[in-house]
Amino acid sequence: MKYQGTWTAAVALLALAACSPKPAPETKAEAPALPAVVSAEGDFATNLQTALIDAQPGDTIRLPEGVFNLTTGLSLDVDGVTLLGAGQDKTILDFAGQTGAGEGLLVTSDNVTLMAFGIRDTKGDGIKSKGADGIIYRDITVDWSGEPDEGNGAYGVYPVESRDVLVENVTVRGASDAGIYVGQSENIIVRNSLAEFNVAGIEIENSNNADVYGNIARDNTGGILVFDLPDLPVIGGHSTRIFNNQIVHNNTRNFAPAGNIVAGVPSGTGVIILANRDVHVFDNDFADNRSAHVLLTAYTEPFTDERYNPLPRDIVVRNNRWSGGGTDPQGMLAPLAEALGGTLPAIVADGVTRWPGADSQAVNLVIDEAPEIGFVNLGIGAYPINPETLAPSIDRPQGTPVTEPAAVILPQDAE
Repeated sequence: MKYQGTWTAAVALLALAACSPKPAPETKAEAPALPAVVSAEGDFATNLQTALIDAQPGDTIRLPEGVFNLTTGLSLDVDGVTLLGAGQDKTILDFAGQTGAGEGLLVTSDNVTLMAFGIRDTKGDGIKSKGADGIIYRDITVDWSGEPDEGNGAYGVYPVESRDVLVENVTVRGASDAGIYVGQSENIIVRNSLAEFNVAGIEIENSNNADVYGNIARDNTGGILVFDLPDLPVIGGHSTRIFNNQIVHNNTRNFAPAGNIVAGVPSGTGVIILANRDVHVFDNDFADNRSAHVLLTAYTEPFTDERYNPLPRDIVVRNNRWSGGGTDPQGMLAPLAEALGGTLPAIVADGVTRWPGADSQAVNLVIDEAPEIGFVNLGIGAYPINPETLAPSIDRPQGTPVTEPAAVILPQDAE
């Protein structure tokens, strides 16, 4: 009898619990359904270009799986559009029959994402974007069939005159100028990409604040180039970090058309820094680049642009890993190497400190590598080269430390 009240209360509590409303199970928000793919029925090129013209900001245009032959280039000038394929090796836009000399795709709008498709055999550039702030190139392949040829398009992926540029997981093969090229732009990331069998694998030109990392640059004429050139609307490139890349076996013959600036790139160069400022090269793997792993050089041609400084300045090379290379120098480096016994060390500086009409300047090179990593200053002094005044030296420069630029952070970057 003494447990009866307790038992009755417990039964009442259980009854109340059974009658209480149960919380509704949590439901996960469903991802919005993707739009239908662009129809491959009829004229696919017309269907796709119509979709690009009719797009509204925020739209996703989906490309179907397959290989699609196009004879004319495409264009997009609507902000905030995503062009999405089924995969960079599953959706291929083939321009082998292209009738004009233009690019495969031209983008002139902001906040565009290009993702998961391939471009093949364009007569001109693969994909060009101009004035396209906030653009993303992701999981894209651009290539040209067959052996390297000067008739191939100049650039694979080609963003210019833009802010906040992201290039990641991109593959480019066969460009007769540069595979991945970013020019006259600011705030740039090029990462986790593959550039092979191009004249220049990756090139940052006349641009500010660039991070180039996690890439493979192999079997190009030159692996990674950081240039600044005169007579362009934007000059004075600076603040580039090249780190954690594989820069190997860039020994492909130079197949750039005559007259192109990269036609002078010696086959077998890993990194070339030309007339740029505040460039840091660190934590990379260099191997088997037959001319030199790193070449620091002034602009070699006469110029009249009074804004321009043709010298590389405040350059830091530190804590890289080195293997082979320098055993078969090519191009303009061949006769200079011959004068030094036929080979070149890992790091080569041309030693130019002046140009016509200017006083000699300090270039400030910081070479912070193990003592066994070779360095030579060719002692050219000024261009054009005068063999009688060459003064090569293997003494490392006593450079002044240079503060490393801050990491580039992009508003559209999810990392």
